[in-house]
Amino acid sequence: MVQDAAGGEIVAANGTSGEKRPNFFARIVIFFRQVVAELRKVVTPTRSELMKFTAVVLGFVVIMMGFVYGLDYVFSWVATVVFGVPR
Repeated sequence: MVQDAAGGEIVAANGTSGEKRPNFFARIVIFFRQVVAELRKVVTPTRSELMKFTAVVLGFVVIMMGFVYGLDYVFSWVATVVFGVPR
């Protein structure tokens, strides 16, 4: 048996034989306690951090849009050169 650090629950460890696992509902309760414990660890970003993260994401999206536009333009030009303009 191993004691969980988050909720203090005792759960069966892998490799232990002959030990009884908690029943289905007890495992659900343990799961939700662990979820709550993990959610307590979440740190909300400050306003300046949020602005920096947003700027980085928007900058990356703009760069990727330009890259895809460039590829589309090049492939369109290559297709026009290879196959010609249909009339």
